[in-house]
Amino acid sequence: MNPKTRLLPLLLALAVLAPLAPAADHIKLTKLADRVRVEVDGQLFTEYVYGDGASRPYCYPILTADGTSLTRDFPMKDTPGEETDHPWHRGITFTHSFVNGVDFWNEGAGDAGKSPKDKGRAVHEALVEVKGGAVGLITARNRWTAPDGKLICTDERTLRFSATPAGRFIDLEITIHALPGEPLLFGDNKDGSLGYRVPLWMTLPHKYKGQDVAGSGHFLTSTGVRDDDAWGKRADWCDMYAPRNGKTYGVAIFDHPQNLRHPTWWMARGYGLFAANPFGQHDFENLKDQPHVGDYTVPAGGSLAMRYRFYFHEGDPAASKVADHYSEYAKGR
Repeated sequence: MNPKTRLLPLLLALAVLAPLAPAADHIKLTKLADRVRVEVDGQLFTEYVYGDGASRPYCYPILTADGTSLTRDFPMKDTPGEETDHPWHRGITFTHSFVNGVDFWNEGAGDAGKSPKDKGRAVHEALVEVKGGAVGLITARNRWTAPDGKLICTDERTLRFSATPAGRFIDLEITIHALPGEPLLFGDNKDGSLGYRVPLWMTLPHKYKGQDVAGSGHFLTSTGVRDDDAWGKRADWCDMYAPRNGKTYGVAIFDHPQNLRHPTWWMARGYGLFAANPFGQHDFENLKDQPHVGDYTVPAGGSLAMRYRFYFHEGDPAASKVADHYSEYAKGR
């Protein structure tokens, strides 16, 4: 047989497989005045926003390969029909509601006219590294300050952006540093810590301003807990998914096995917020007589490192192999 003929099946196989391998530079990062734009093969994936006046950095929007948005637009953009509760729910954020007594989660007077609290800010300090390629990379430093400007702690966070035929991914690693002369207390409270807000079409059935909203979304955790029952439960991962224009889309958040108090508790709200929170045990487990059981103190000069992965996928959790992707992530420790 002609040697070229023998090579033909191999060449055909490589031609089929070639599109599955991302180009070496297919993640492009562009520094703008107040954010970093992240593109996949020339298409917007997300932006890391740090200088638009918000109380903390955040990622918004999150777009799939077909352009579908998986984040609520409010308060970054006015979209007719969107719910406008909790304006501090901006895409992807990391913060907490009780850090040395300062609330970094809420903003303003609070929801539903509640009394104002002391509100802190995670202020962008510097972009340490911004690099595109097969995996996009952003490393940034932030200063967590009280309303009076007092420095409470600092953080350094690294975000990695990638895309494969299975979907798109964001890996977040954040290290929070206590100041040399003062311990850092994360208080037991349900409002925290790694948060994500989905668009209205992904929500579960819920009420908004006293009216029933017929959402078509679902929660599923790694332990098999579904929908509203996922609130306050512990699990390796939590996935929120819903149908849209003949497809199903989902957002899964993975809690790394080395994280504090893994598997974490999930603040899974039917109206569209879900968050991985290792500091809210008494709220989640209804331990009213132990209000500080979930407190955690970082010693003076010490640090706390946390790692998470977002998996943005098409199909329900089974079809998109969420459990398999989590196993791969966990093995990468």
